[in-house]
Parts: sequence; structure tokens; C-alpha cells
Amino acid sequence: MAMSSSDRIVLCDGQRRRLLARAGRVSGEHRDVVRARIVLAAADGASNAAIGRTRGVCDDTVGKWRHRLCQHGIDGLRDRPRTGRPRRFPARVGAEVKALACEMPANCDVPLAKWSCPDLAGEAARRGIVESVSAWTVRRWLAADALKPWQHRSWIFPRDPYFAVKAARVIDRYARVFDGAPLGDNDYVLSADEKPGLQARSRSHRSRPPRPGRRPMRVESDYRRHGTLAYLAAYDVHRAQVIGHCAPSTGIEPFSTLVDKVMTRQPYASARRVFWVVDNGASHRGWTAAARLTEAFPNATMIHLPVRASWLNQIEIYFSVVQRKLLTPDDFPNLDVLAHRLTALKHATTPPPDHSTGASTATTSTDSSPESPHNPRRTNGRDHVAYRSRRSASMCGRPIRASSMPVRTACRIARHHSTQASPASGSWCVSSLTERAACTRAVSSSR
Repeated sequence: MAMSSSDRIVLCDGQRRRLLARAGRVSGEHRDVVRARIVLAAADGASNAAIGRTRGVCDDTVGKWRHRLCQHGIDGLRDRPRTGRPRRFPARVGAEVKALACEMPANCDVPLAKWSCPDLAGEAARRGIVESVSAWTVRRWLAADALKPWQHRSWIFPRDPYFAVKAARVIDRYARVFDGAPLGDNDYVLSADEKPGLQARSRSHRSRPPRPGRRPMRVESDYRRHGTLAYLAAYDVHRAQVIGHCAPSTGIEPFSTLVDKVMTRQPYASARRVFWVVDNGASHRGWTAAARLTEAFPNATMIHLPVRASWLNQIEIYFSVVQRKLLTPDDFPNLDVLAHRLTALKHATTPPPDHSTGASTATTSTDSSPESPHNPRRTNGRDHVAYRSRRSASMCGRPIRASSMPVRTACRIARHHSTQASPASGSWCVSSLTERAACTRAVSSSR
């Protein structure tokens, strides 16, 4: 092939350096290395035939890359976009498979709880949508519309007809509001609950620590049971203090023991008001439990959460820390060790109280300098619990932003209920903390 004047290659110093670096790569793609060596040889004046013999390619290939470099520079040595393999499946097939993925398997007479890509491929072939298709092709179709039918997310709808009113009382206390006025310095809000059925299980073999090379901790799946216990705890929402104890089981007596343990110590013993936020468990259900608490301690008031709304209880945040940091995985030789670990975790994850003022270091220290080694937004231990408490204490007067996700969810649901404002039907118009407090007072006076 004769070389025309338009295909004569003249390289500048920068282009030659880039091509030499590409031609000398050891780990680069072979085709890029060959193309760089071809045009370097052509720039040195070698003919196409000579370059082809040296590099083991035909003369037309040498002429192709010589012409590409002359026309488009070094970027011309890249492969041009290609159309690829012709489409095997029409767009209609992909749309029908996506529609199938958006249906529940039970509605399609398939004994599955959720779809997977192989299941969708088999069901599409069974329905005659396509003769056969691979699971990878189905996955690519679903990824184009961000469909993941193999995943699921749980949700709950409030069934309590007075959900907005009851949730408002709790949210107001979290925001340090009572009857539309801020709580005083001598008012406290406690969130209490039980975590039953904690098992003391010892592994048959000692757990092995992590090792380099992405080898995680190894835990023996076989274990021996040594009994169960219940952990009862009260969480001071605004001071990030946890007071708890272990009992053989849950019930009125173990919960009364927790109440005595909390209310006989400072600052709760001399407090003006102590609000106990509890769910509707058997240990503290109904007006009898509230009357029992007030009779024993006149400065204590029990506030019940809406039915099936334990996720509004802030003690669940601490119970989540217990589950993730202590109980998973578990390895306890007996119940005494389990109880000791629960007590040790409580001291490790909550700040120590300031005995001179009765306040917690979580609320007396508000410095959040970025140079601090303990960033409360980046830990799940002591500073994390303290940060959530400080944020909850500073949200007075702002109904939407509270200290945890369940509270924000409750505000959103309360706003949803406000669109169906009919006291006769059991749905209440609640749009702000002040209005919710007024609604609560109206309901209390009507009863």
C-alpha cells in the first residue's frame, strides 16, 4: 500500500512521550501497546509492509492506524463506538418482564414470597412471553428501571383511632413541651421498657478473632443454653442516662423494682415532675399501672404510647445498641456473666452524671469542635447516645425534627391524620406541637 502525503506522521515531543509510555506498558492492554508501536515505527519512516512484518499484522492494519493518527491524533487510536450485537429481544419482552416483576408472586399462582431473576426468567418462559431468557438478561432489564423485587421493606399503619393524640403527648415530652409551655429544669422524661428472653448461650468452641485477608471473626454455630433473663431499663431522654436491672422474667413486680430504683435516686426523687413513657405491655398497661405509679411516687406520671407503636419509645434506641454490640454474636457461660456485661455496656455507652448538679455530661457539654476525637455523628457508643439526647433537648418548638427516626415518622403520620380531621370518626386534626397539646387537653377535659 502506497503511503500518501496526508498519511505522513510527524509527532511532537508530547505525543512521542505519551506513545512511548503506552508502548512500554507491561500491564496495559495488548491492542493499545501494538497500536502505539505501529505509529511510532511509522513516525520513524518505516513502510507499512516493514511494520507489518515486524509486528505480525497485515499491511492494511498498519495503514488504518496510520490514517487514524493523522486524522484524529492519539485519540484516534481508540476503538470507535460500535452498535454491538443485534437486539435479540424486542422492547416489548423487556417491558412485560418488568411488569411481571411488579406483581406479587402469590397473585401469579407461584409459591414464592418474592421474585428472583432466575424465577422471573422461568415464569416469563412459562407464560410464553419469551422462549428462553437468561437470569443475567432479566437482571439487566430490571436494573435499567432500578427494580429489585428480591428486596422488601417493612411498614406499619397505626390502628389506634387516637394515635395522633397519644403520639402528640409523647412527642411533646421529647421536645420538652407540656401543655404548650417548655418543661422546667427540674422536669424529666424517662423512656422505659423491657427486653425479655435474653439467652445465656455458650459456644461449643472458642470464637476465633478476625485475620488479615478479609477473614471475619468465626463463631461456632453449636451452643449450650444456660437459661434466660429479662433486662428492664429506663432511659432519660434528655440526659442520655440509662438505669436498668436484670430479672428472671418480666411482670409488674420487676417493673416496680425498676421504678423504685429510679425514683429513689437523685435527681428524680426531688424532681418536680417525672414523665414515664411506656408502651402497652402487660407490666404497665392501662390506668391501673398509671395509678399505681402515681400512688407510689406523686411526682411521677405515666404516659402510654399508642397501641402497636413501641417504635416511638426511645429506649428502643438503647436496646438496639445492646443487640448489635453485645448480643450479636453471643457467647456467655452463665446468666451472671450476661448480667455483668449488660451493666458494663450501660456504663460504656452512656455518659457519667455530674453529681454536683445532677445533670449529665451529655447536656452540660455542648462543644462540638471538629478537632474533638469523639465526633457524635460518627460513633454508636457513648457520644452517639449523648448526641441524640442533646438534639432531642434542643428541638423545643420544632415539631418535625426530633431526636430519632420513629419520632419523625410519628410527626409525618400525624400530619397525614390532619387531612382527615373529624373527632367523631376518631381522626384528629394535629399539625403542630401547640395544636396537638391543645387537642390533648380537649380530649382530657371531655372525659
